[in-house]
Amino acid sequence: MKYEMKPVFEDKMKKLLPSLQDFEAFNKIIHTQPKNFIRCNTLKISSDELLLRLQKKWKVTQPYPDHPEIMLIEQDLLPGELGNSIEHVLGYYYVQEICSMMSVIALDPKPGEFVLDLCASPGSKTTQIASKMENSGTLIANDLKMDRIAILAANIEKAGASNCIITKQDAIGLCSNLSKSNFKFDKILLDAPCSGEGTLRSSPKTFLMWNPKMVDKLSRQQRKFMAFALKCLKVGGTLVYSTCTHSPEENELVVDFALRNFPVKVEQINLPLKCRPGLTSWKEDVFDSQVSKTCRIYPQDNDSEGFFVSKITLLEEIKDDFRGERK
Repeated sequence: MKYEMKPVFEDKMKKLLPSLQDFEAFNKIIHTQPKNFIRCNTLKISSDELLLRLQKKWKVTQPYPDHPEIMLIEQDLLPGELGNSIEHVLGYYYVQEICSMMSVIALDPKPGEFVLDLCASPGSKTTQIASKMENSGTLIANDLKMDRIAILAANIEKAGASNCIITKQDAIGLCSNLSKSNFKFDKILLDAPCSGEGTLRSSPKTFLMWNPKMVDKLSRQQRKFMAFALKCLKVGGTLVYSTCTHSPEENELVVDFALRNFPVKVEQINLPLKCRPGLTSWKEDVFDSQVSKTCRIYPQDNDSEGFFVSKITLLEEIKDDFRGERK
């Protein structure tokens, strides 16, 4: 069954992609299946070793020389074939869409650091962070619902990620408690719950579920997450805010909120995918010029899903009574 964009969503995407050719390329690719990307779990096997094993049964390439852990299966597979292979069962690789890997590449976690993954389940980015940290340091992986925690725990165990502590709390409550206890993180990943506009290829039901009221509701929630997360960040620390949606209300507006209300700056990001600069205005809103340093990833540019990534640095301690409007 082929789903179509709701008229309001189509109008929105045409405003985001004013070139007719660009919009038509977007509309064409969102009705196709995404590519089969996997990420080597270097906690258990090297990229070279895994490549040798997988090339005995599939056509596998490493399309990004600077990121050999990212692998592409360049052939049609049987249903379940990627998930049922012995290498997957052993935790040698994680089936992960290429865009999903960009958040952790931007975060650049290092061994020995203190890192928070605030909305962690199912664990794709958590296990990627642990791999980058080489199981050294401390990684707190948080989520809210027990069924999601169970999936997160299973994936962490399968990956052999031994530096993880799993917490079960709403993001705002956790950050509030941690900041009161003066816990500060070197790096925080806020991969926020969103409207999922970027997942149309892998989750076509998003066509049916999308509605503008949900976008506005999520935007308010995301700004709260941002405000409380920043209070848990060390001065000079990095927060990566990412979503799998195209909505400026959930992306640039949230980053602009951080810039105007907290002592932060947006960093330029170097990612292996083609990125378009963040919007500097949307409807009646004009954003801080730094928002242009954020990354918009469109499916027609990379034959991928859609994504948004931003990298934020905290410049000074946030005081409890800080309510200033930063220009």
